[in-house]
Amino acid sequence: MMDKVYVPQPMDTEDVQLPEELNELVEQMAKNVHEVWAQTRIQQGWTYGPERNDALKHHPCLVPYEELPESEKEYDRNTSIETLKLICKLGFKISR
Repeated sequence: MMDKVYVPQPMDTEDVQLPEELNELVEQMAKNVHEVWAQTRIQQGWTYGPERNDALKHHPCLVPYEELPESEKEYDRNTSIETLKLICKLGFKISR
């Protein structure tokens, strides 16, 4: 069996600057990203544990978004920001 090397190639969104009025949307999206992730994990049988343990399916991030360490919130925010930037890069407009 040949080993395949996967080289991610996300669309370059470095030139996209999100307007400040989307900051609230970024935070709401980040929270929802976490909620979807947590719901999926719980459906897979994972529960909270102070340390990640794949064998026991314990994870320290199975807590409400507000209780996450800032580093985890930043990960979710980045996912949200990059999604919004891609939407803009593809020519879509975000409006309320």
